[in-house]
Amino acid sequence: MTITPPEIAYAPKDAERLDHFMARAAAAYYAARDPFQDFATSPEISQAFGECLGLWAAVTWQAMGRPDPVLLVECGPGRGSLMADALRAIAEMMPAFRAALQVHLVETSPRLREAQAAKLGDAGVTWHEDVAALPEAPMILLANEFLDALPIRQFIRRGSVWHERFVLDGAFVEVPSDASLPEDAPHGAVQEVNEAALRFAGWLGARLKRHGGAALLIDYGPAESAFGDSLQAMRAGQPVDPLSAPGEVDITAHVDFAAFANAARAAGAVAHGPLPQGVFLQRLGFMTRAAMLARLDPARAQAQLAAAHRLTAPEAMGRLFKALALCDSSLPIPAGFETA
Repeated sequence: MTITPPEIAYAPKDAERLDHFMARAAAAYYAARDPFQDFATSPEISQAFGECLGLWAAVTWQAMGRPDPVLLVECGPGRGSLMADALRAIAEMMPAFRAALQVHLVETSPRLREAQAAKLGDAGVTWHEDVAALPEAPMILLANEFLDALPIRQFIRRGSVWHERFVLDGAFVEVPSDASLPEDAPHGAVQEVNEAALRFAGWLGARLKRHGGAALLIDYGPAESAFGDSLQAMRAGQPVDPLSAPGEVDITAHVDFAAFANAARAAGAVAHGPLPQGVFLQRLGFMTRAAMLARLDPARAQAQLAAAHRLTAPEAMGRLFKALALCDSSLPIPAGFETA
């Protein structure tokens, strides 16, 4: 979705637009806190998750014609667990891909970069502050729970007028806006717009068209665009007020997969999905790998199987989380996205 920048002349003094508030809060949060005290991501729940994504990348590399070198990029790499598990599986199952790939991590937090360096050891990692700094070469990009942390704007319909939400003293204030948004929206409807995600989608689509490759993005949100307020925050595994204690809570929002895919298509990529995470992982053989890990470590067998259930079950993370693939137009349908 594109919007016309709204007039903000009526914004109260010291009020902060929501996306600016989110960006500032997220930067402070990741710079000062260990986010894994507040939430657990899929790579931390099961090593099979990163292994399956690594092998997905290996199969994709073959479909690309086995370019050498090729960039294996991760955006928002957390502690480095996903990349460590992916590289281990790649080295074992497709050593030629391991020899050809160059590891690049897009990470702004010095604290998390230290954790990633400790986890990945001598993997030959190059870090970047921004995707724009990545070398110009064929690329396979992975991003798990990256898009949800990008800052959103929120607009709310009041009668016949859209208002934009600003933050002032820990509460929302609403400012009349001339943003170009649906005129048939009902009173009270909330429209979220993630301009940072749309810019990233445009960059990614143009990059894949220019150099070839693919991207796999896994996150939570609806498959189709819809009205709704999805702003949320977590602390110590519990939901909290997202406007409270900026920099001390993990503040996120649902991903608008349809808008993201459309922006990538407009820039030249082909989009596949989104698919429910549970369906995607099962198609990649995730449950088989989880069962194998359970057999190899009987003492943790129950924990391994419980983790697999958590990632794939519709009532857990299997339905809310989605997988979206973007490719250049020369590639076939990626593994896991084939029509059943």
